[in-house]
Amino acid sequence: MGAAGQGSWPPELRLYLPLPAFVACWAGPIEDGEKALKPLRDAAPVVAEHVGAMPYPALNSAFDALYPPGGLQHYWKANFVKELTDDAIDAHLEHGPRVPVVNSTVHIYPVNGACNRVASDATAFAYRDATFATVIAGMWPDPAENDANIAWVRDYYDATAPLSEEGGYINFMSGDDQDRIRSNYRGNYDRLVEVKRTYDPDNLFHLNQNIRP
Repeated sequence: MGAAGQGSWPPELRLYLPLPAFVACWAGPIEDGEKALKPLRDAAPVVAEHVGAMPYPALNSAFDALYPPGGLQHYWKANFVKELTDDAIDAHLEHGPRVPVVNSTVHIYPVNGACNRVASDATAFAYRDATFATVIAGMWPDPAENDANIAWVRDYYDATAPLSEEGGYINFMSGDDQDRIRSNYRGNYDRLVEVKRTYDPDNLFHLNQNIRP
Protein backbone atom coordinates (compact mmCIF):
# COMPACT_ATOMS: atom_id res chain seq x y z
CA MET A 1 0.00 0.00 0.00
CA GLY A 2 1.24 3.47 -0.77
CA ALA A 3 3.63 5.20 -3.07
CA ALA A 4 6.60 3.14 -1.97
CA GLY A 5 5.07 -0.02 -3.39
CA GLN A 6 4.14 1.27 -6.82
CA GLY A 7 7.27 0.00 -8.55
CA SER A 8 6.16 -3.63 -8.25
CA TRP A 9 2.82 -2.96 -9.98
CA PRO A 10 2.34 -3.10 -13.78
CA PRO A 11 2.02 0.42 -15.27
CA GLU A 12 -1.60 -0.16 -16.28
CA LEU A 13 -2.54 -0.87 -12.64
CA ARG A 14 -0.65 1.92 -10.90
CA LEU A 15 -3.48 4.39 -11.47
CA TYR A 16 -5.68 2.20 -9.26
CA LEU A 17 -3.25 1.60 -6.42
CA PRO A 18 -4.54 2.88 -3.05
CA LEU A 19 -2.27 5.52 -1.57
CA PRO A 20 -1.93 7.06 1.89
CA ALA A 21 -2.44 10.81 2.10
CA PHE A 22 -1.02 13.04 4.82
CA VAL A 23 -2.99 16.20 5.57
CA ALA A 24 -0.80 18.66 7.46
CA CYS A 25 -1.49 22.01 9.07
CA TRP A 26 1.45 23.93 10.52
CA ALA A 27 0.53 27.10 12.38
CA GLY A 28 4.08 28.27 13.18
CA PRO A 29 6.92 29.77 11.15
CA ILE A 30 7.03 28.40 7.58
CA GLU A 31 10.66 27.31 7.79
CA ASP A 32 9.90 25.22 10.89
CA GLY A 33 7.01 23.58 9.06
CA GLU A 34 9.32 22.62 6.21
CA LYS A 35 11.63 20.88 8.70
CA ALA A 36 8.71 19.08 10.34
CA LEU A 37 7.48 17.72 7.00
CA LYS A 38 10.88 16.61 5.71
CA PRO A 39 10.83 13.14 7.38
CA LEU A 40 7.48 12.45 5.67
CA ARG A 41 8.81 13.44 2.27
CA ASP A 42 11.86 11.25 2.84
CA ALA A 43 9.86 8.18 3.89
CA ALA A 44 8.67 7.23 0.39
CA PRO A 45 8.33 8.64 -3.13
CA VAL A 46 5.78 11.46 -3.25
CA VAL A 47 3.12 10.93 -5.92
CA ALA A 48 1.50 14.36 -5.58
CA GLU A 49 1.75 17.29 -3.20
CA HIS A 50 -0.04 20.53 -2.50
CA VAL A 51 1.75 22.01 0.49
CA GLY A 52 2.38 25.68 1.08
CA ALA A 53 1.19 28.78 2.85
CA MET A 54 -2.58 29.16 2.56
CA PRO A 55 -5.45 30.75 4.49
CA TYR A 56 -7.16 28.45 6.95
CA PRO A 57 -10.51 28.46 5.04
CA ALA A 58 -8.69 27.04 2.01
CA LEU A 59 -7.42 24.07 4.02
CA ASN A 60 -10.77 23.62 5.73
CA SER A 61 -12.60 23.37 2.40
CA ALA A 62 -9.98 21.39 0.48
CA PHE A 63 -12.07 18.21 0.37
CA ASP A 64 -15.52 19.73 -0.17
CA ALA A 65 -15.75 18.49 -3.77
CA LEU A 66 -15.08 14.90 -2.67
CA TYR A 67 -17.88 15.02 -0.08
CA PRO A 68 -20.84 16.95 -1.53
CA PRO A 69 -23.60 17.72 1.02
CA GLY A 70 -26.43 15.22 0.77
CA GLY A 71 -24.77 13.31 -2.05
CA LEU A 72 -23.39 10.29 -0.22
CA GLN A 73 -24.42 7.31 1.89
CA HIS A 74 -22.57 7.13 5.23
CA TYR A 75 -21.53 4.33 7.56
CA TRP A 76 -18.64 4.96 9.98
CA LYS A 77 -16.84 3.13 12.79
CA ALA A 78 -14.23 4.49 15.17
CA ASN A 79 -11.89 3.68 18.05
CA PHE A 80 -9.18 5.39 20.05
CA VAL A 81 -5.71 3.84 19.95
CA LYS A 82 -2.81 4.16 22.38
CA GLU A 83 -0.29 2.49 20.09
CA LEU A 84 -0.18 1.52 16.42
CA THR A 85 1.27 -1.93 17.00
CA ASP A 86 2.63 -4.15 14.25
CA ASP A 87 -0.61 -6.13 14.34
CA ALA A 88 -2.66 -2.95 13.99
CA ILE A 89 -0.56 -1.77 11.06
CA ASP A 90 -0.95 -5.19 9.42
CA ALA A 91 -4.73 -4.92 9.78
CA HIS A 92 -4.72 -1.48 8.15
CA LEU A 93 -2.52 -2.74 5.33
CA GLU A 94 -4.87 -5.66 4.74
CA HIS A 95 -8.19 -3.82 4.78
CA GLY A 96 -7.27 -0.29 3.67
CA PRO A 97 -6.45 -1.23 0.05
CA ARG A 98 -9.85 -2.95 -0.24
CA VAL A 99 -11.61 0.44 -0.09
CA PRO A 100 -14.58 0.15 -2.51
CA VAL A 101 -14.88 3.77 -3.69
CA VAL A 102 -12.69 6.86 -3.76
CA ASN A 103 -14.97 8.72 -1.32
CA SER A 104 -14.36 6.24 1.50
CA THR A 105 -11.32 6.80 3.67
CA VAL A 106 -9.63 5.79 6.90
CA HIS A 107 -8.41 8.63 9.08
CA ILE A 108 -5.81 8.37 11.84
CA TYR A 109 -5.85 11.60 13.82
CA PRO A 110 -3.14 12.36 16.40
CA VAL A 111 -4.40 13.11 19.91
CA ASN A 112 -1.77 15.38 21.43
CA GLY A 113 -0.92 18.87 22.60
CA ALA A 114 -3.31 20.85 24.74
CA CYS A 115 -5.90 18.06 25.11
CA ASN A 116 -3.29 15.89 26.90
CA ARG A 117 -2.82 18.57 29.55
CA VAL A 118 -6.40 18.25 30.83
CA ALA A 119 -7.50 15.47 33.19
CA SER A 120 -9.63 12.71 31.63
CA ASP A 121 -12.42 13.35 34.15
CA ALA A 122 -12.41 17.16 33.78
CA THR A 123 -14.80 17.22 30.82
CA ALA A 124 -17.02 14.79 28.93
CA PHE A 125 -14.08 13.75 26.69
CA ALA A 126 -12.47 10.80 28.49
CA TYR A 127 -9.77 9.53 26.11
CA ARG A 128 -7.15 12.22 26.68
CA ASP A 129 -4.61 9.46 27.24
CA ALA A 130 -5.08 8.10 23.71
CA THR A 131 -2.45 8.66 21.02
CA PHE A 132 -4.65 8.39 17.93
CA ALA A 133 -8.32 8.67 17.02
CA THR A 134 -9.10 6.37 14.11
CA VAL A 135 -12.22 6.38 11.94
CA ILE A 136 -13.24 4.11 9.09
CA ALA A 137 -15.35 6.58 7.13
CA GLY A 138 -17.50 4.72 4.64
CA MET A 139 -19.01 7.16 2.11
CA TRP A 140 -20.37 6.20 -1.29
CA PRO A 141 -22.81 7.69 -3.82
CA ASP A 142 -24.92 4.71 -4.95
CA PRO A 143 -27.49 3.30 -2.47
CA ALA A 144 -27.53 0.08 -4.52
CA GLU A 145 -24.02 -0.59 -3.18
CA ASN A 146 -24.91 -0.19 0.50
CA ASP A 147 -24.30 -3.82 1.43
CA ALA A 148 -20.82 -4.01 -0.09
CA ASN A 149 -19.66 -0.73 1.43
CA ILE A 150 -21.09 -1.43 4.88
CA ALA A 151 -19.40 -4.85 4.80
CA TRP A 152 -16.04 -3.19 4.07
CA VAL A 153 -16.41 -0.90 7.09
CA ARG A 154 -17.53 -3.71 9.40
CA ASP A 155 -14.78 -6.11 8.32
CA TYR A 156 -12.17 -3.39 8.74
CA TYR A 157 -13.54 -2.47 12.16
CA ASP A 158 -13.69 -6.10 13.32
CA ALA A 159 -10.00 -6.46 12.46
CA THR A 160 -8.83 -3.28 14.22
CA ALA A 161 -11.18 -2.99 17.22
CA PRO A 162 -9.50 -5.75 19.29
CA LEU A 163 -6.22 -3.81 18.89
CA SER A 164 -7.77 -0.52 20.03
CA GLU A 165 -9.40 1.06 23.05
CA GLU A 166 -13.03 0.16 23.75
CA GLY A 167 -14.43 3.60 22.97
CA GLY A 168 -14.17 5.95 20.03
CA TYR A 169 -14.79 9.58 19.15
CA ILE A 170 -18.52 10.09 19.60
CA ASN A 171 -19.05 12.13 16.40
CA PHE A 172 -17.70 9.22 14.32
CA MET A 173 -20.26 6.70 15.56
CA SER A 174 -23.04 5.10 13.49
CA GLY A 175 -26.63 4.42 14.45
CA ASP A 176 -25.86 0.85 15.48
CA ASP A 177 -23.26 1.97 18.04
CA GLN A 178 -25.74 2.87 20.78
CA ASP A 179 -24.39 0.06 22.96
CA ARG A 180 -20.99 1.78 22.97
CA ILE A 181 -22.15 5.08 24.49
CA ARG A 182 -20.95 4.28 28.01
CA SER A 183 -17.59 3.07 26.67
CA ASN A 184 -17.14 6.30 24.72
CA TYR A 185 -17.42 8.38 27.88
CA ARG A 186 -15.86 5.87 30.31
CA GLY A 187 -16.02 7.11 33.91
CA ASN A 188 -17.70 10.37 32.90
CA TYR A 189 -20.88 8.66 31.72
CA ASP A 190 -22.78 8.65 35.04
CA ARG A 191 -22.18 12.38 35.53
CA LEU A 192 -23.50 13.03 32.01
CA VAL A 193 -26.65 11.03 32.83
CA GLU A 194 -27.23 13.33 35.82
CA VAL A 195 -26.84 16.38 33.57
CA LYS A 196 -29.31 14.85 31.14
CA ARG A 197 -31.83 14.18 33.90
CA THR A 198 -31.54 17.79 35.04
CA TYR A 199 -31.79 19.59 31.71
CA ASP A 200 -33.54 17.11 29.37
CA PRO A 201 -35.50 14.62 31.50
CA ASP A 202 -37.90 13.87 28.63
CA ASN A 203 -35.04 13.12 26.21
CA LEU A 204 -36.06 15.74 23.67
CA PHE A 205 -32.53 15.76 22.24
CA HIS A 206 -32.29 12.11 21.29
CA LEU A 207 -31.41 12.07 17.57
CA ASN A 208 -27.74 11.45 18.26
CA GLN A 209 -25.53 9.01 20.16
CA ASN A 210 -27.99 9.34 22.96
CA ILE A 211 -27.32 9.56 26.69
CA ARG A 212 -30.64 8.44 28.06
CA PRO A 213 -31.92 10.12 31.24
